[in-house]
This record gives sequence, C-alpha cells and structure tokens, in this order.
Amino acid sequence: MFGRRKTKTVMPLDGVDAVLADLDGVVYAGRNAIPHSVESLNRVADSIRVGYITNNASRTDAAVAEQLREFGLDVQPRDVITSPQAAVRLLRTKVRDGALVLVVGGEGLIDELTKAGYRVTRSAEDGPDAVVQGFAPDVDWAQLAEAAYALQDGREANDLPWIATNTDWTIPRERGIAPGNGTLVSAVHTAVGRLAEVAGKPEVPIFEEAKLRFASQHPLFIGDRLDTDILGANRADISSLLVLTGVDQAKHVLAAPEGSRPGFVVSDLRALFEPYPVTELSRDKTEAKVGESVVRIVDQTQIEVAREGESGLDRLRAASAVIWASGRQIYGFNVPERLYS
Repeated sequence: MFGRRKTKTVMPLDGVDAVLADLDGVVYAGRNAIPHSVESLNRVADSIRVGYITNNASRTDAAVAEQLREFGLDVQPRDVITSPQAAVRLLRTKVRDGALVLVVGGEGLIDELTKAGYRVTRSAEDGPDAVVQGFAPDVDWAQLAEAAYALQDGREANDLPWIATNTDWTIPRERGIAPGNGTLVSAVHTAVGRLAEVAGKPEVPIFEEAKLRFASQHPLFIGDRLDTDILGANRADISSLLVLTGVDQAKHVLAAPEGSRPGFVVSDLRALFEPYPVTELSRDKTEAKVGESVVRIVDQTQIEVAREGESGLDRLRAASAVIWASGRQIYGFNVPERLYS
C-alpha cells in the first residue's frame, strides 16, 4: 500500500520551551550514568531550559543536583523537582500551616516538609494531622507499622490525610530492578484497607509543579516507564518521549494501554537531535509505515512485517501503531519475536 516515497520527519525538540527529564532509567541507573544521556542533555541545555523530575523521595533536591553535577551536568537545586515537593504542594490543600506530619521515608521528604513549616514525627502516638510516605532505602517494618497505626482507629480505617510521594512498583539500581515505593505503600494499604493520594508520577501535581517552576507552556517530558512517566505526562497534557534505557522495553511499548502511549520512542537521548519519522497509517488503520519499515495486520490476528526497512526501532514504532490503532489488546495478536527481542 505504501510506496517508497520520501519519509516525513519531525524534530523532537521543535517548539519545545523546556525539557523535563526523569532520572532513574533516563539519566542514570544507580551510580552509573546511562550512555549518551549526559552529553545529550548538556547539548539541550545550550538552548532550552532543562529540568529534572524524580519520584525518588529519599534525597533532597540539593543532593540530587550534586549527583547530577558529578555526572557532568550543569544542574542547580532549583532545576530539580522531587516528589516530596509535589507532596508538600498537595498537603497544603489538606492540613493547616504548621501541622504535625508522620513521615515514612528519608531526608528528602523531611527536608521539604520542614522547609514548608510542617512539624515532623515518626510516631503515631503523637497524634499526627497527616501521614506522608516516600521511598528511602532504610524504610523498615517499624515505620510502615507507625503509618498503619495512624491511619486507623483500632481496626477500622480513618480519614486522616495520607499522601504517597509516588507508587512506582520498582526502581532501577546498578544491580538490577528493585522494589520501589509502590510496594511499601501497598504494605500499608493492605494493613489499613484504604488508598493513599499520590503526588508524584503518574499523578498531575508533580508535573504542575514543574510547569510552574520553569514557566513552560510547551514542555517535553522524557521518561523510561509507561505506567508513571508517560501516563503522567499525558494526564498533564505534556508531550512525552520514551527512552528504552530503563524499565520498559520494546514489548512493553507494543502492549502500552491507551493513556500510556508516548509521542516518541527512542533508543537513547542522541535521538533528541535526529529527524524522527512520522507514522503513516493506512485508511483502514491495519498497516503502518515508519521510515522504510511497513507493518500490517493480516487475518485480524497476525502482525506481519511487510517491509523490513533498515531500523528495528522503526519496525517497533510501526507495529505499535497498528496494534494501538486496532483498539485491541496485544494478547489478541500473534507478534513476531523480532519486533520486541
């Protein structure tokens, strides 16, 4: 259906007035910088404001900025937006100034709460006005138990405000993928039978904080997770780019549910400065062309590579386009392994 006419392209940074980058899985994994991330983001910063958004609540914005400078990025604390900052933004709508807050988490969370004028406790016996929960590597059973005690009256859940900085199920580390704050929030949820309000990705408060901080009307958000980064950017009406250097990989792109689908899919951040091929769909949406690659749906269930092209990434983009356009889940198709291996 598609001839070999010239491929239409766009530049990912066209019209963008701020680039907002996730950290874990985009800039670094544990103590290691991700290849091509630092030089690419420094190049962006030559002409566009760059901000860094993290759901990790264990460290202060100053500590995050220092780490990023060690990687070679020119970053100040004001360039870092953390989920504790978003949690404080949300907390202001729930409790009075100077309220007593039970904290589950580390220094990053305590620092933001105290800067905002809140008092901090670790004990439910102090009668806190709210519970705020964030990730820290040393969060233990005792902290989770204190949160559970504060969030119930005897055996029944109460209505005390409970804010989670984020609910990422996992976190990339240098040794692999580890449990994230979502698993810890789930432990408290299991004990008390109620849900926390979430300030970080994929909820909107952290993105609103970023847009206000950088006075941005047309930001581009870069993330490595569909369920937090891309979903959150889409909810906040921000253009999104998924980079395949962290948690989610090609097979996750193919299976991305509506609402979690990125505007761009790239292998690494060098692609910010490269022409990005526009997806062309056939009229009946059963065939997609990206670059020189063409992928189509055959007999309702078979995903077929009609034209290989030169780029495995273009084949992935085309395959995801026809699957997404079908309105059906990926398990309804037979997908060649080479599209996601």
